Amino acid sequence: MLLNIHDMSQLADSRRLGTVLLFLLIELFFEGAETASQAEIDRHLEIGRDFLARGQLSDALTHYHAAVEGDPDNYLTYFKRGTVYFALGKAKFAINDFSRVLELKPDFMAARAQRGSVYLKMGDFENAEMDMMVVLRNDPHNPEVNVHFSRIGPARDQWVLCVDLMERGDFNTAVALLTQLLEVCPWAVEIREARAQMYLRLGDRMAAVSDFRSVNRLSHDSTDGYYQLSRILYDIGDSGAALKEIRECLKLDPEHKDCFPFYKKIKKVDKVYVDAQTAREEQRYADCIASGEKLIKLEPDVPMIVYNGKQLLCSCLLKDEQFTSSVSRCREALDIYADPEVMCDRAEALVGAEMYDEAIAQYREALDINDNLQRAKDGIEHAQRVQKQAERRDYYKILGVKRSATKQEIVKAYRKAAQKWHPDNFQGDEKKMAEKKFIDVAAAKEVLTDPEKRRQFDAGQDPLDPEAGRNGFGGGNPFHHFQHGSPFQFKFHFT
Repeated sequence: MLLNIHDMSQLADSRRLGTVLLFLLIELFFEGAETASQAEIDRHLEIGRDFLARGQLSDALTHYHAAVEGDPDNYLTYFKRGTVYFALGKAKFAINDFSRVLELKPDFMAARAQRGSVYLKMGDFENAEMDMMVVLRNDPHNPEVNVHFSRIGPARDQWVLCVDLMERGDFNTAVALLTQLLEVCPWAVEIREARAQMYLRLGDRMAAVSDFRSVNRLSHDSTDGYYQLSRILYDIGDSGAALKEIRECLKLDPEHKDCFPFYKKIKKVDKVYVDAQTAREEQRYADCIASGEKLIKLEPDVPMIVYNGKQLLCSCLLKDEQFTSSVSRCREALDIYADPEVMCDRAEALVGAEMYDEAIAQYREALDINDNLQRAKDGIEHAQRVQKQAERRDYYKILGVKRSATKQEIVKAYRKAAQKWHPDNFQGDEKKMAEKKFIDVAAAKEVLTDPEKRRQFDAGQDPLDPEAGRNGFGGGNPFHHFQHGSPFQFKFHFT
């Protein structure tokens, strides 16, 4: 059907009206959406302020994030979020927000002052100086900015001096000055890493680990940071902590070229170490000893891992009453690291081996390192008490014969014991113990094969005791020259 001109004109008017109404509806919809969005933004800002007032910075940050997303061109919202980042020590994010504020409003001096403060804490002296100079041109008497600005020059000069000291090898002075500098620039990665390196040079690995942890946080948890931390922890013998750090590296990069092979090594070593500790706790000393030996073989070139193995052997051999071997392994551990607790283990083994003077000396050495170590204090009292009880040697017990033994039986027992304890058969700490045993064996033979000395001993007196000699009993000690470390080039005939 054909429409006439009039009908067509009405249809066009109707369509134009529909279009206008549609645009009006759309405009009303967006105006409502904008109003709702602004209300939502204001709500987030209010909640953020409440959390900030209560010191709940992370919660406040969540709501400031939402406010920024709702209005990405509002410089005040960025400023508020930047101040929270600043308070949380998140320097990089604070810088980004303050920089965005200055893009939106270049004359907002509060943001420039805050950014300058962050730059100073980061050790970025040039940018800190530029920002603060702009602020001071606009507000010359700003007290806070003046204080910060006055610190820039001395801090820059001190850093130059620290670099010079490090290059010249004056590590102690460098650490002292770097520590002062970090009070002004606590977020400076380069300065903190420099102090960590100085701590390593001085042998203070735990202090270095603490600084490297800070470096990794400031660098936003990098794979290289985790790898470096793991290596240091492993080198100081803390395989468990090293394993934890290397796993963090693998979370960021599961096939990291350094972290993955190192992870496999640490995992193997740490399992052996944990197995040994578990065996010791469960009093399975044979298993503990086997694991300790295995640990030493796994990493012979890492001194503190070797130390862990030797320390376990020292402890478990002591618990297993293998005193001679324990004394030797404890000494090997102490040659790597002078730990007062290991000294106490060695002293206990020396008491078990009846070497009381040496045990007391070892306890006292532990107290020289830690004068509050109660174990060492109690150990000295115990060793002195046991020593007093053992002062009167039982010559029959030394040779393992009955009190009714004949001279022939005594000589036979002496030959066997003398061959067993001859010092030429031993080395190191075991040699010292053998020397004492050998002296006792020789003294037992001297007394028990001499009828008069044996009679005196059976009557309750030790004829070889110098004190007994002064009380009218003869003999003296024919082995007194052994007490001061004879070279023991023995050529005895066991007759």
